[in-house]
Amino acid sequence: MTHYQPASQPTLYFIGVTTGKSSIMKVFPAWAEYLGLKDAVIKGIDFKLHDDPAAYRAAVEFIRDDPLSMGALVTTHKIDLFAACSDLFDVIDPHAALMGETSCISKRDGKLICHAKDPISSGLAIDGFLGNGHFERTGADLFSMGAGGSTIAITWHLMRRARGKDVPGRIVVSNRSQHRLDEIRRIHAGIESDVPVDYVLAPQPEDNDAVLAGLKPGSLVINATGLGKDAPGSPLSNAAIFPVKAVVWDLNYRGDLVFLDQARAQEKTRFLQIEDGWTYFIHGWTQVIAEVFAIGIPTSGPPLDRISDIAREAAGR
Repeated sequence: MTHYQPASQPTLYFIGVTTGKSSIMKVFPAWAEYLGLKDAVIKGIDFKLHDDPAAYRAAVEFIRDDPLSMGALVTTHKIDLFAACSDLFDVIDPHAALMGETSCISKRDGKLICHAKDPISSGLAIDGFLGNGHFERTGADLFSMGAGGSTIAITWHLMRRARGKDVPGRIVVSNRSQHRLDEIRRIHAGIESDVPVDYVLAPQPEDNDAVLAGLKPGSLVINATGLGKDAPGSPLSNAAIFPVKAVVWDLNYRGDLVFLDQARAQEKTRFLQIEDGWTYFIHGWTQVIAEVFAIGIPTSGPPLDRISDIAREAAGR
C-alpha cells in the first residue's frame, strides 16, 4: 500500500536526495505564474543514495496512477530509478534507452514516458559558456569526475562525430566504484566517436589529482560527483593543481561547494574560467517543465534571460 497522497492540483515531483534545500522549491511557483501553469505545484520526494528498488517503483507507480500527478524531474537517482522501473514505462526515449537513465517522467495520452533530458540540458549549458570551437582551437581534454548520468550526457554531447573537429583531444572519466565505470564504457561503445576515453578508478581524491596533473592547457574539468551538494567535500584534494586556462565546471550551485573554492583559490594564478551549476539548473528544469506540462519554453535569448532572472529573484541569488 502506497504512502503517497493523491495530488489535489497539478503536481510536478522532484525526486532527489535533499530536495527541500533546492532553490526550485521557491523558483517553481514564480515560474508557474509566469508560464501560465494555473494551480501547478511542486513536491519533493527524497530517497537515500542507491535506495531500495522497491522504493523507486512505488514512486513511479504512484505518479503513473494518480491523475493530477503530472510527472517528475529525477536527479541523483537517474540510473538507479531506470534500472528499477524501466518495465513500468510505456515509452522510453532514445537517449534514455542508450544511457540507461531516467531524468524526466511525463504522461501523454495515457502513456507513461521515460526521458533522458540531460543530453539536451547539459549541451545547452556547455555551449553557452564554452562557445563554438573551443576544443578544435585548443586541442584540450575533458576530465569528468563521477560516472553517473550527468557525465554520460556530457560526454555524449561532446564526443559525437557530428561535432566534427570540435571534440576533446581525450576524455577521462573517473569514479570511486568500478561498476559505474564499466557501465559508462558500455554506453560509450554505442556512440559514434573517434575520441579516446580513459576510465580511471579513483577511490581517493589524490587519484583525481594525478589525472588533473596530466591534462592539457584549456581542458574542461567537471565535478559531476555530487560532492559539495549531496555529500560534503570535493573529488580533489587541496593539493590539486588545475591546468593553465582550464574551464572548471561544478554541476552544483548549492551546498558547501568545496570544489569551487579550490578552483577560485587558483583562478588568477592559473587563469581559470570557473562556472557553477546555475545555468545547468535553469536548462535542466525548464526542459522538464516544458515536457511534463506540454508547453514551449525558449532555450536562449531574452526570453530565457527573463526566466533566469525570475529564478534568481525567487531564490534570492
